[in-house]
Amino acid sequence: MSSLNLRLTDPVEALVVEQALALVRQLRQTCHSAPHGQVLAQAELLAVAQGRELTRLALEAVLNDTACPAEKKSRPSGPAPVKRSAKAKGKRRARS
Repeated sequence: MSSLNLRLTDPVEALVVEQALALVRQLRQTCHSAPHGQVLAQAELLAVAQGRELTRLALEAVLNDTACPAEKKSRPSGPAPVKRSAKAKGKRRARS
């Protein structure tokens, strides 16, 4: 097998390439160990599940890497407190 030179420009790329290689290795192992007649079905199940996870991981890593410093340091997001005005303190209407 010939070697391939690959230039990775940052840790995010390195992470995604590492995970993609792990997926290929898992697919090979799954194909080699699947019973006769089940190779494609088992490989597809793994490819869909792990491919989705690889995509989620890549998106998360890129978004975390590109977030501006202010976003990285801010408090975690969550529901905002609601302050009711004097007009809104009446009885609630029944839902239909």
